[in-house]
Parts: sequence; C-alpha cells; structure tokens
Amino acid sequence: MLDNRLSSGTYASFQSDSPSAANKPAAKKTHLPHRIVIVGGGAGGLELATQLGNTLGAKGRAQIILVDRQATHLWKPLLHEVAAGSIDANTNQLEYVAQARWHHFVFQQGELMDIDRLQKAILVAPVLDEEGVEILPERAIEYDTLVLAIGSVTNFFGVEGAAEHAIAVDTVNQAERFRHRLIAACMRSQNHLGEYANQEHRQVNIVIIGGGATGVELSAELRNTAQVLGAYGLHHLDPRHDIRITLIETGPRILGPLPERVANETAKLLHGLDIEILTGERVTRVEEHSVMTAGGKSLPSDITVWAGGIQIPKVLTYIGLPVNKLGQVIVRQTLQTEIDPDIFAFGDCASCPWPEKNTKVPPRAQAAHQQAKFLYHALQRRLSGQAIPNFRYHDQGSLISLSRFNAVGNLMGKLIGRSVLIEGKIARLLYVSLYRTHLIALNGVVRTALDTIAMWLRQKNAPRVKLH
Repeated sequence: MLDNRLSSGTYASFQSDSPSAANKPAAKKTHLPHRIVIVGGGAGGLELATQLGNTLGAKGRAQIILVDRQATHLWKPLLHEVAAGSIDANTNQLEYVAQARWHHFVFQQGELMDIDRLQKAILVAPVLDEEGVEILPERAIEYDTLVLAIGSVTNFFGVEGAAEHAIAVDTVNQAERFRHRLIAACMRSQNHLGEYANQEHRQVNIVIIGGGATGVELSAELRNTAQVLGAYGLHHLDPRHDIRITLIETGPRILGPLPERVANETAKLLHGLDIEILTGERVTRVEEHSVMTAGGKSLPSDITVWAGGIQIPKVLTYIGLPVNKLGQVIVRQTLQTEIDPDIFAFGDCASCPWPEKNTKVPPRAQAAHQQAKFLYHALQRRLSGQAIPNFRYHDQGSLISLSRFNAVGNLMGKLIGRSVLIEGKIARLLYVSLYRTHLIALNGVVRTALDTIAMWLRQKNAPRVKLH
C-alpha cells in the first residue's frame, strides 16, 4: 500500500484498496466523456490505443490515454536484431507523442506506481531526463476503464552475479549497449589491447544464457554480424572460429515451448553456423569474464547475455489485484480482473484461462495481438451497454528467424488438425509478415507499404549491420 502526495492536486492522498479508503465516498468524476486508460505501450497496448483512438477517440465517444515509461516504441521481437546491429533502432522506433497526435489519443509518459480503485485513478511516477533532472511530475490520472498491458522484464532467478555481469536485451538501450560492447571487444582482441593484451590467440567469447526464441535468434544474428564486421575491416578475426558463440539452456533442449521437431531442426541449423549448444546445464554464477554451471563447467566469456526468462514488474504485486505465483494479474475470459470489472489486463502481465488446453494463455506476441484485437471490440460493446464475450486464444504456430541464413517454425493447420513444419524462404517471409501486420495495425496499409519501400531503399545504400 502506498500513501503519496499527488503533484496534480487531484487527491490529498493516494491509497490502494486500504480499509480507511473503503469507507470514503468515491471522488466526483471530473472528466467527460468515458475515459479509457491503457498502461503499457508494447505491441498490444499501442495497437489497442491506436485502434480505439481511430474510432472512439476520433468520434468523441471516449478519451483514450496511453501511459508508458518510455518515449518511443519498438516492436520487442526486433530487439535481438538491434543488439546484433542488423537494424537501426532509430529508423524503426515510433514516437508515442506523434502516434497519439495522428490517431486521436493522448500519451502520458511515466511508470505506473499505484492504483486507487476507489477513486478510480492511477499514480504515475515522475520522469527524469538523462542528467537526472525532473521534467514531468508525479501525477494522478483518472479512469473509467483501466487496461493493464505492462508486459514483462528479465528474470535473473537469483543467479549470483547475473544482474551485475550479464546484459539483458529488454530495452533499446540494453540492445545498443551490447552492440557497442561487441564491436569494441572484436577491435580490442585483434589489436591485443586491454584484457586481450596477453592473449596468445585472438578470440572473442560470447555466452548466451537461455535457449528460448530470443537466445536462439540472437545467436544466429551474431554470427551474421561477425562476418559483416570482418568484411568491413573492423576486425581481422575468423568470424566462424575466433568469435565463439555458446548457447546455454537449462532444459533438455532449446526452444522448450515449441514442438520438438522445430527445436531439433533449429539445433541442426545452429550447429551448421558453428554455434555451440549446451543443454541440461544450469548456470550457477556469472563473473566478469566467465560463466559457471552446476555441471562444473567454467566457460570463458567476454560478453554474457541473459535471455533466460521473464518476470512480471513488481508493481503488480502490491496494487491490490489478485495475482498468481508469477506475479501475473488473474483475469477472467473476458480479460476483466476477478475483483474489479472496470480493470482489464492482457499480454505477458495477465494470467488468462485457455479452457481448450486446460491451461493458461502463453506470454507470446501473438497472444497479445489477439487480445488487443478482442479488447478493441469488447470495449466498444461495453460502452454501448452490451455484454462482453469470452476471449478465445488460437495458437497459430511459431516462427524462429536465424538471420539471413534461414528460418524455421510450425504453422497450426486448422483444416488438417495438426501443425506443419516449415523452413527456408516461406518461413522467412511469414516471419517478416508478422512485423508488417503489427505496422499495419498501427499505421494502416498504405503508410506501411510506403514505409516498407522507403526502408528497402535505405538498406540498398547502407551496410548490412550498423557499424558504429
């Protein structure tokens, strides 16, 4: 429970579901029309805000407010490509303020701190600039309907030294940090500088902890980057043998949630790229230049990447909503929380039933996309006084991109009732189409087509990876 002064002056105090607050009358509504506040500008949250803005916001039927701690949006599945330098984050990011202007919603930058369900308001943290100076104050934002889509963050599982010495790839800044370290390590190694001064054989060791989609895709992108950096003369190392990439997975195989044949095919492709895969190895400690496992291995590592799992932001554990052991907000099939029908949650931060499989909807990008599309229609029905139907998740399969080398995955065939293994150009084309689908949801077909052409033209006059 929090008790904070609000810089906006809306309330004298801010309390989450406290006994004293329960006896107070609800605050008088100070806004018109109906206000929908969406917290989290990830793929699902931004798509929902954009679509609702284009309809309810443009017609004045509702005010749509999007809240996110960052000022820009980048599709999260692209972060491993930013880390490897395969794409330039600056040309693929979207400014929330501009998107709001174009699509009739309001953007408020700041991190969620608390929710007062009685007063129907959220508390947003102040925003600081790069020098630590406050540029936006702490403030309260009233809502009639609240949608939580705050996603997930890296889970280090308490491994000693992981948070200090391993780089996560959750944000653009983290991805850029890794890219700069990779280029610098290659240049220092070839010139025997710094920690490489006494190195007999020039070599850079990269260890990726976590054999899920992020770790697998990053390993392939890095092999491509190593080859391009060498071609441009930024190092004279053998890109296959002097830049060693090791992928560590605790489970018996990589890509555990995916079908075994997809994992096996992917493993073969990675071995063909001289990427070492260690399965059944639990990391017990990460040091500045090494990684230790429970099996007694000590792996040299110049750069360690942590891609070993996710957790839900801790704010959800103390805002007064029921959560599961993973910290996800428990929702019904309507995506409404169990104790408050005015609060919805979806994406990674929500635990949603999947009755057909007797389990929960997995935290995947396609699930967030489907839930955003569902809520777009459901919230309009709710404003019209109609009942909200149940959300039903449809697993459409999975696709893994192995940079320019290959792609592999499975598609769920509705007609034949089973999954179909695909790879090669078809798989790569389908993988690229996922991002295009996201862009179409944000910008429409015409603008997405024009942006795609413009990006293709820029790539014709640019190196294959970002070199500096």
